[in-house]
Amino acid sequence: MADAATDNRSRDRLAAHERNGSMSTIGQQIKNVVLVHGAFADGAGWRRVYDDLTARGYRVSIVQNPLTSLADDVAATTRVLDRQDGPTVLVGHSWGGTVITEAGNHPNVAGLVYVSALAPASGETTAQQYEGFAPTPDFVIEVGEDGYGFLNSEKFKAGFAADASDEDAAFLRDSQVPINMSVFDEPVTHAAWGDKPSWAVIATEDKSFDQAMLQHMATRAGAKITNVSASHALYITQSGVVADTIADAAEHALIPAG
Repeated sequence: MADAATDNRSRDRLAAHERNGSMSTIGQQIKNVVLVHGAFADGAGWRRVYDDLTARGYRVSIVQNPLTSLADDVAATTRVLDRQDGPTVLVGHSWGGTVITEAGNHPNVAGLVYVSALAPASGETTAQQYEGFAPTPDFVIEVGEDGYGFLNSEKFKAGFAADASDEDAAFLRDSQVPINMSVFDEPVTHAAWGDKPSWAVIATEDKSFDQAMLQHMATRAGAKITNVSASHALYITQSGVVADTIADAAEHALIPAG
């Protein structure tokens, strides 16, 4: 779990974010962005964010996680990071936050963006982050005999995409990618947010996580937090806010702290 030294580093990085907000970054803006999806989904959900960012001139790559283990998802993300030609902003949604926390140690990664995402500390599992926080009754996972989980179809819209159109919610529901539930018990080796600047977009109507849990994780990581009224599917329903946050990270991640 995070210690006092980690908390102090988080506060120092957050203070640096606030100072850097008004600084000129001419010649320092990052152009590479890598997007990492979460559980029960695939990379196609990033389409609106992708379109927004590419229209602004960013080079965007999307990871397709196998959702079979933390190591497998980190490996898939690392393969994409290896292909980047310079500093990169690494973005994760939900379970993708755990993935970028580990994969973000890659030398090409200059900054991290958590989109209503998990952010374990070094040595912490994803499951441990839920301890002490309220349950989420609308987010129902059904686990098969093989240990893979799907979201309950009847609860899907309420728990995952309450503010999406019926058509978008139905597509997300029917295109689910199951996740090996054992991934939530795999610890992160080294949390990249301990060394690199981070940003967070938090959906205030997210029914997948306790709101206090989302705020705690982002604050502990020293992230610059943007709150937006949205469901867990904010990367679709509030794609502009998500893209703006990624652009902010791209503009400021290379500014030295201090």
